[in-house]
Amino acid sequence: MHPNPAFRSQTDATNLAFARERAFGILSVTGAAGPLLAHVPFLLAEDGGSADLHLVRTNPIARLELPTPAVVAVSGPDGYVSPDWYGVPDQVPTWNYVAVHLRGTLTALPREAMHDMLDRQSAAYESRLAKTPWTTAKMSPEAMDRMLRQIQPFRLQISEVAGTWKLNQNKPEAVRLAAAALAQTGIGSELPALAGLMTTPPAE
Repeated sequence: MHPNPAFRSQTDATNLAFARERAFGILSVTGAAGPLLAHVPFLLAEDGGSADLHLVRTNPIARLELPTPAVVAVSGPDGYVSPDWYGVPDQVPTWNYVAVHLRGTLTALPREAMHDMLDRQSAAYESRLAKTPWTTAKMSPEAMDRMLRQIQPFRLQISEVAGTWKLNQNKPEAVRLAAAALAQTGIGSELPALAGLMTTPPAE
């Protein structure tokens, strides 16, 4: 997380809402030989106190002795900002971005919990699509059983939520808006969304 307080003023509620909407992040834990990472979809509890996720059983993280400290890093829009875009002298290049870290303790859930987790996750994601939702009822019992044997459910008990919303809030408004107007022409990911956030940063 960026240390500048100007980029870290969002509330836990705002950061959790962002993480819930993204629903995908990088799970990081420390293994015997160093950091282990896994890219995972997750489902936040209603109160934001935990995140449910699953891993294929052959994933090295699934083989660790648990519980263990863990972090899920959730990335948002990001992009390069050229000093020329500010319209004022003596500026330096930077990279704007949004990121939220969910820190806590990773625990393994019973294998029997996997079917319910899959139902809850798919229902949450399918509800955002303009179609009749897919459900596990569409799978044959045999295929479902084979799939469930290959994955393991986990829960991250969240103890800390931290977010960085680096959107040029440390610049005068006119300078920030000038950069935002050109940010869509740069390099990065989800540049229109980044430009929109630079134009109107979320309320604290």
